[in-house]
This record gives sequence, structure tokens and C-alpha cells, in this order.
Amino acid sequence: MPSASSSSSNYDSASLPDLLPLYYRRLFPFSQYYRWLNYGGVQKNYFQNREFSFTLKDDIYVRYQSFTTQNELEKEMQKMNPYKIDIGAVYSHRPSQHNTVKSGTFQALEKELVFDIDMTDYDDVRRCCSAADICSKCWTLMTIAIQILDRALRVDFGFQHLLWVYSGRRGVHCWVCDEAARTLSVSARSAVAEYLSLVKGGEETVKKVVLTEPIHPFIRESLTVVERYFSMYALQEQDILGYKESVEQVLALVPDDVRKELQQDFKNETNPQNRWKLVMEQARKKQATAKKGQHFEKEIMLQYCYPRLDVNVSKGVNHLLKSPFSVHPKTGRISVPMDLTELDTFDPFSVPTISLICNELDQAKVGEDEMDEQAEVKENEEATEKRKIRDYKRTSLAKYVKFFDTFLDGLSQSRKGELLRKSDLQKEF
Repeated sequence: MPSASSSSSNYDSASLPDLLPLYYRRLFPFSQYYRWLNYGGVQKNYFQNREFSFTLKDDIYVRYQSFTTQNELEKEMQKMNPYKIDIGAVYSHRPSQHNTVKSGTFQALEKELVFDIDMTDYDDVRRCCSAADICSKCWTLMTIAIQILDRALRVDFGFQHLLWVYSGRRGVHCWVCDEAARTLSVSARSAVAEYLSLVKGGEETVKKVVLTEPIHPFIRESLTVVERYFSMYALQEQDILGYKESVEQVLALVPDDVRKELQQDFKNETNPQNRWKLVMEQARKKQATAKKGQHFEKEIMLQYCYPRLDVNVSKGVNHLLKSPFSVHPKTGRISVPMDLTELDTFDPFSVPTISLICNELDQAKVGEDEMDEQAEVKENEEATEKRKIRDYKRTSLAKYVKFFDTFLDGLSQSRKGELLRKSDLQKEF
């Protein structure tokens, strides 16, 4: 996997104003996008009352956009060519008319339960990169986060429709799309976010994970994931027991008496894997003799590898989150849905950039272009729609749109099942 600096070498941010019109005209998957946010049209005005926010060139920020139809959304996006698209809540009234509504009546009613995991929140536990940079070594943290949260949201909370999306630069987002998740209150969202949060405290907090007896089953489940990756991530790739400074960081997380012993032991043992074995040995000793549960080895593993959530994003119904298929202006990469069956091999640097897919489109067969022109001449909407579908299929974006389609099929099957269940219940009464 290349480094962050070379990964987008084929993309030049100066070309973005030229590429966006082509992207929104011929590649953005509008029909799937509308199908997602319309949720089967079961609820009246659900799509119409949704807030979209656009960030335009020179950081001009336009909030409270809303659209009646897919066609209206398409036309506006093609006119404005946003550098970034954010999705907000479904409101009580049309967001575009929020100024005309009587004060206090314009309220956020529903939104997907969302999670935002950003690599910058892990800067204290990664040595390979910092700030906005990422590489294959620290990307492991995102793999761990997705596995832990996906399991918990599905098994512990019973949600089924989770859309995981790569942000386009240094993190991932999760959209929980079940109806039960979309209708959660602020306090319920806060409760879910708190349940999933383990790493607490800012930069000044040394020990960010404190476990108590008995260890909650959710934490035990999370530890099984962390244990699978800890040796590779922390001991090999970040070498946390190989450098004086990082060794001190680890030792600051153990009890004082254990720290003294380990400092002595480490003088004779310099191999990071063996040093970790010594930490584990001390933990076993302590657990055998201490009255109160001592789990400092588990606390260390969790502090270095457990997901770090921006809980404020999850708590608020009216919080905006970057839209899938938005383009990241700095890297040029498309914010694509992630197929979790391929999670361990997901490579953020191989995600297509806008310049790549526009280039792939330009190289399309001349004969196909002639057909496109004929379709345009006919002004036949169906032909234009067919052409558009053919367009993204010619590019590296195709597999991500296909996966999004599969996700939407699951949502739609679920809705059908729910409607059948309700009609059967009505028959019974």
C-alpha cells in the first residue's frame, strides 16, 4: 500500500472545478441515492423534508437545501456542483422553507443513527502518521473499529441495515438505516453512543480505559477482536514496546508496583513480543493475588486499539454527516460504501478518485458515444437514464454502486416483510 502522499498522485485538486460537472452529470448514482433516502416512499414527504447541505468552491456553505423529486435534486446538484455534500435530518417542514415557518415549529424529527470514526482521534496511539495522514499500518484501526461496532449494533441492538462508508480521506462513517434507528430520540442515541464508548478523556488523561468487575459481555466480545490484531498493529507496526518514549507510555498504564518490576525486566529483554509476554505474566500474577480485579493488560490493548467515536455526531438528530458518493476535495477520492465481506483487504488508497473515473469515461468507445448523442437528440428521458447507468458501469465506481444496490435491496425486502407482517396482524383482528 502506498503512502498517503503518493496515493492520489493522479489527482490534482486544481482540476476539481472541471471534473465535478462531468461527475454530477454522468457518474453520480442519483437513482440509487434517491431510492435510499426515499425509503420506499412509505412515509409522506420523507425525502422532501430532508436537509441537504452543500459546500461550494471557496468554502461557501449552503444549508437547508431540500428537494421534491430526484429530478429536482439532480438539476440543483448539476447547477451548483458542490465540493462536498452533507446529509441532515428529516424535518417537520421543508428545510428550504425553514425561514417562513413559525418560530419553534421547525424541528428535526428523524435521521439515521450515525457514527463517525476519524483517524486523528488516534494520534496518541499511532507513530506511523499523524493528523490527516494515513497509511496501511494505522488503517488497521479502522478495520478493528468496524468489526467491533458492526457486531455490537447487529447483535446487541438488533439493527440489520448498516451502511459503512469510507470518508474519502482518513476515516469511516456508519449509517444505521433501520426504521427503529431512524426514529430514536436524542436520549436513546446518546445511550447507544455511551454504551459503545470505552476510551474516555482528552490528551491530558493518561489512562483512558478503566475496566471494572465483572467485565461486561460487550467488552469481552470487543476484546476478542482487539486480541486478533493487537500483536500485528501495536507490537509490530507501531512498535509500542520498542522505543523508550512509547515504552514509558505503556508503563504509565500499569500499577506502580508492577511498573517497577517491568522496568527491571525490560533492561534484560528488548524484544517487543517478549516484553509483552512479561506484561501478560505480571497481569496474571496480579490477578491471582489481588482482591480487586486487575485487568491492566486488557486496558492497554483497548486503549491502543478500541474504536474512538465522535459521540456528538451520533447523539444529535440534526447533526450533518458527509454523504456517500461525495468527493473528498483534498484527495479526490469518492466516499464509497464498503463491503464488509472484503473488510480485511479494503485499501483506502485503491478507492477511485474523481480524476480516475472521469478519465475512464473519456476512454469509452467512440461507437458508444455516438449512441449517447443519438439518445440525447431524442430527448428521451429513459434513454438518458440508461446511458447514465451505462456510464458509471464503465468505470471503477461500478463495484461500489453495485454493492450499494445490494444494500438497498435488503432494505426494500425488509420493508416488504414488515408490510406483510402488519397486514397479517390486521387480518387476525
